[in-house]
Amino acid sequence: MQIAASTMKPLMLPRKSPTITAPGASHSSATSPHDVESPTIADSSPTDVATSPFAKSPWSCHAALADESFDYSPNVLMGSLVREEGHIYSLAASGDLLYTGSDSKNIRVWKNQREFSGFKSNSGLVKAIIISGEKIFTGHQDGKIRVWRVSSKNASIHKRIGNLPTLKDYIKCSLNPSNYVEVRRHRNVLWIKHFDAISCLSLSEDRSLLYSSSWDKTFKVWRISDFKCLESVMAHDDAVNAIVAGFDSLVFTGSADGTVKVWRREYQGKGTKHFFSQTLLKQEYAVTALAVNSDATVVYSGSSDGLVNYWDREKHLSHSGVLRGHKLAVLCLIAAGRLVLSGSADKGICVWRRDGGDHTCLSVLTGHNGPVKCLAVEKDHDTQPSGERRWIVYSGSLDKSVKMWRVSEAAPPMQRVQQHYTSDGNAMPTTLPNAPSFSTQGDELFNGLGERSIS
Repeated sequence: MQIAASTMKPLMLPRKSPTITAPGASHSSATSPHDVESPTIADSSPTDVATSPFAKSPWSCHAALADESFDYSPNVLMGSLVREEGHIYSLAASGDLLYTGSDSKNIRVWKNQREFSGFKSNSGLVKAIIISGEKIFTGHQDGKIRVWRVSSKNASIHKRIGNLPTLKDYIKCSLNPSNYVEVRRHRNVLWIKHFDAISCLSLSEDRSLLYSSSWDKTFKVWRISDFKCLESVMAHDDAVNAIVAGFDSLVFTGSADGTVKVWRREYQGKGTKHFFSQTLLKQEYAVTALAVNSDATVVYSGSSDGLVNYWDREKHLSHSGVLRGHKLAVLCLIAAGRLVLSGSADKGICVWRRDGGDHTCLSVLTGHNGPVKCLAVEKDHDTQPSGERRWIVYSGSLDKSVKMWRVSEAAPPMQRVQQHYTSDGNAMPTTLPNAPSFSTQGDELFNGLGERSIS
């Protein structure tokens, strides 16, 4: 039965948040003799912390990376960092670099767990980061998309090279009255510009197009080569919280109106045209996250009821099942190999492995003191004798911290949950006996998750 969504309202963040204890404080909930922090890494940032984004922020290591005596669990917390400057809203990983975005308006760059670079956006909080070659695109709460480029002379220097839309296109478009669309009563805006928060960014399969979704109910298509806006699509009845370009020229959008929609891309001359294809999901609860696995065979969606729904390409995108692992809203999803990871407002990260048509819960990664807002993943290139595939996962939270985990596709299922999470599974994982749990001191209360949701 299809249920119409009720009126949506944004959940607002508090203007001021409590202080988090920096890593290095004792851990009252340590469960293993190995759960001991090593000395913090010396900060290599400039000393002028008042004006520089390089404020003091060392990583703390929780596992000796070179010492296999610590390698007692396939899924393990490897390190964490805490900044006092703001909640973490976005992450992007590329090789040995990690980009972090927060509500401080700063984008920081980390290399091998050391602060490598940073640049200030002078815009709204950083809601999304995506990397395309030497270009970095950032989406912001104020509706702006900024473009940055890594200096060819110094890889630690990032220069802003423009906005989307470009000033030239904006002026040219503004001269034609037909380019204005009515968004509210007595308010008209140019169709090439988002007028509300950017919620998500995604690249097309060939990485030639950038997709941006917004709380203004639209998604827009940008050509990366010249930053031209090719198309704007009024996609949903409420905020578009997530967008992902998938397989077969399909684009998937998830909204606070409770739907997941599929759009088919066609090229027309030098532009694009996206046609509505079908609705995969229509429910009462807001859709908050989307992901497509690396084999381009499964689409996942997370929603504010804590569930992850998925659809199989081989079954013509028919609904294939539900993953039940969270008590609160799913805020982020990411797929890597046979794994899919879901981060939640319940502060946990569920690690699922796809086995044929079913999914097994391998572990629940705990350690954050606030909702897990974003995830990024890179392949672990350390060679394993068994040939198992491992991944380095980064998680960003509204507790102002980023944590680094190593997860394995060969990890055994959770021992105290003796069943698979199949399409009709109803179990709720509660403990993690075969992988360590790490926690930091200090508790916080949050009344904002940065997503449009059901009121």
